[in-house]
Amino acid sequence: MAKTAYNDLTAQELKAKSQELRQELFNLRLQKATARLEKPHRITELRKEIARCETRLSHLCLTAPAKATAPKA
Repeated sequence: MAKTAYNDLTAQELKAKSQELRQELFNLRLQKATARLEKPHRITELRKEIARCETRLSHLCLTAPAKATAPKA
């Protein structure tokens, strides 16, 4: 997924995407342990994607209360 694509997702979609990526990472780690991993670079890619997803989710959680409590003009 492109870096900018995470900006378009809602918090709920980001949580689901994060879970999906973590499951894939888990499966790749199992393949690595059994020496059946074909694309070892995919582990690094997944870790970066998870970080992007979690960063965006954190940003949404921090800005959402600020928007709710902002004075209306």
